[in-house]
Amino acid sequence: MLKVKVKVKNKRFSIPVPYGVLHLGSLIITSKRITRLINKAIEKDGSKFIFPEIDRNDLKPLLQGLSKHSGVVLVETKLKDGTEVVVKL
Repeated sequence: MLKVKVKVKNKRFSIPVPYGVLHLGSLIITSKRITRLINKAIEKDGSKFIFPEIDRNDLKPLLQGLSKHSGVVLVETKLKDGTEVVVKL
């Protein structure tokens, strides 16, 4: 389970994200229909950026690796105002 821990002004939040949600998110991101919708929205803004099509088979090893290495800290950030963000597998 992916855990996002946030500390804001001496209050701590922990947001667990189940791997099932990550798999669902990967299904959405790799959808050709969603990619087309994203690119149309980007074109309306006038940006020249194009959201690339991602193959689901390319994300599978990443998701499997995430579940094998639980407990690893991915991101740890402290801002000047005291806000801390820790993303841990």
